[in-house]
Amino acid sequence: MENREIMFAPYQIGNMELKNRFAMAPMGPLGLGDEQGGFNQRGIDYYTARARGGVGLIFTGVTFVDNEVEEHGMPNCPSPTFNSVQFIRTARELTERVHAYNAKIVLQMSGGFGRVTIPTNLGEYPPVAPSPIQHRWLDKTCRELTVEEIRTIVKQFGKGAYNAKRAGFDGVQIHAVHEGYLIDQFALSLFNHRTDQYGGSLENRLRFAREIVEEIKACCGAQFPVILRYSPKSFIKDLREGALPGEDFVEKGRDLDEGVEAAKLLVSYGYDALDVDVGSYDSWWWSHPPMYQEKGLYMPYAKLMKETVSVPIICAGRMDDPERAERALRDGVCDLISLGRPLLADPDYVNKLRVGRKQCIRPCISCQEGCMGRIQEYSLINCAVNPQAGRERVTEYRPVLRAKRVLVVGGGVAGCEAARVLAERGHRPELYEQSGRLGGNLNAAGVPDFKEDDRALITWYEQELKRLMVPVYFHTKVEPELVKKGGYDAVILATGSVPKHLALDGEAPVVTASDVLLGEEDCGEQVIVVGGGLVGCETALWLAQNGKKVTIVEAMDKLMAVNKPLCHANSEMLERLLPFHKVEILTSARVLGYKDGRLEVSTPEKVEQIPCDTVISAIGFSQEDSLYRQLSREVAELYLLGDARRVSNIMYAVWDAFEVANHI
Repeated sequence: MENREIMFAPYQIGNMELKNRFAMAPMGPLGLGDEQGGFNQRGIDYYTARARGGVGLIFTGVTFVDNEVEEHGMPNCPSPTFNSVQFIRTARELTERVHAYNAKIVLQMSGGFGRVTIPTNLGEYPPVAPSPIQHRWLDKTCRELTVEEIRTIVKQFGKGAYNAKRAGFDGVQIHAVHEGYLIDQFALSLFNHRTDQYGGSLENRLRFAREIVEEIKACCGAQFPVILRYSPKSFIKDLREGALPGEDFVEKGRDLDEGVEAAKLLVSYGYDALDVDVGSYDSWWWSHPPMYQEKGLYMPYAKLMKETVSVPIICAGRMDDPERAERALRDGVCDLISLGRPLLADPDYVNKLRVGRKQCIRPCISCQEGCMGRIQEYSLINCAVNPQAGRERVTEYRPVLRAKRVLVVGGGVAGCEAARVLAERGHRPELYEQSGRLGGNLNAAGVPDFKEDDRALITWYEQELKRLMVPVYFHTKVEPELVKKGGYDAVILATGSVPKHLALDGEAPVVTASDVLLGEEDCGEQVIVVGGGLVGCETALWLAQNGKKVTIVEAMDKLMAVNKPLCHANSEMLERLLPFHKVEILTSARVLGYKDGRLEVSTPEKVEQIPCDTVISAIGFSQEDSLYRQLSREVAELYLLGDARRVSNIMYAVWDAFEVANHI
């Protein structure tokens, strides 16, 4: 076992002693609350699973202290003030179960979203803000809060913290002078144009945050820990415009000089620790980093805060690599490592690491399809690679009464997940793969440097199937006779999909994105990618990052129009990275033909001939279900999974496989 003593050494925030240096980062608790503002059973099970998994400190997702100044319909997120009796009753069960595993739990409380309120959650009232400013998503002007409303919210923080303490929470976290939420809008001169005691100087703009911590300490005692979610830099170029990594721009939000000064003031007001990130909803690929952001991206800012103030510093931001996390602790970058999405992917991350089973940790792939994507689209928090996240009780492994021999055809993620779950439950799966390796289309998708965790997921499946002693047969094309003569109790077909080919004349140098990504075709220096979905855009970005001159030709009027549910932080960052890396983009465009080294393309404005060495087809995939059609009347217990059933994304391949394999 590797020596990771510092990661598992006790630590203290105020009078709260933690068993190790790992925290669960706060993530939106959509779907985890009830209609009276309490925690539902899913929420209690969800947080308890992470405590059981070994994390020392849990931050709940956001809860609202106010439901009158800014309306939040129930059940949306829990609230410590909406119905105090119901909140304390359900939260008490939560905290007692978490404490049974020697973990601590802190309630995150929000003063409101203000101009960044999600449109579907606005209720009947107009959005509020410190001043009449533009809403982040809607073409609306926000209503300015009155002083009386500010004081009402402050009082509600005291009441909410008191109820949290009574319910057994070990402290509270304030949400936040961070990411451009309501309290942060007061702190930023870009949004705060007030001329009263809450506007003007930095001290006045931080007055809201100061009154909150003072009210909580007055209600709960000076020793009750109050932690602040804090962003020392905003990365705002302009309203609704964020900066990219490496981009030269003028900061219109909070720059680092003000970030340092504000941190000193906030700690002097009584905050016991700073939970550090950067960004805002105008640049929200910083606050919710996709795979296109580097790992450990908050570390420089956490270290600056560590050098600025004397209270503990917590650092998240793609910190899932244990070596990086350990260096951060040893080098004085931060005091605690905060894991958000990695604990969605694997709630047992900390325990596995503690006993030297790093290779058994299921990786987060930063796709945000199951977490932020589903929060945006369906108000649910889940995980693409872990179907049990957020629904632990209803997806528990079902016990096997009689072990079945199950044939799994196809070694993509759907086939691997099905075989894994079957073996976990006690069945006897056998997996056949036509190629020489597992992973299916993920092998091509995982080639770009920014998709390293896709490759890690393939490796994880390889190791898990080996651990579970699942027989895997490579270079075998399964024919109907093998299935019918094999004596299997059930058959799962996860035969995947194949790339669609762009139809051009015979001279056209057309290859698929998979051919290029896997190195099976050389694309030359000038490349046209036909298809602006996720595959086309990521292929184009990777080629441009490797010095190619790239043009995307997309038939629809926008890129990634059919990829759902993509987190907007992912899609918006990718959309901006393409022109940043000099990728030319033609939308509402149609390919007319190819001649003499040029692709003829029509757009609403003109017809042009674009020179290219290669045309890369990224126009989608077709399901490969021929074996299913041959067997559909021959096999009694037959299932079709993954892209073979319906071409989709990793999340639905994994989820559908889990659902079927957990009920055989």
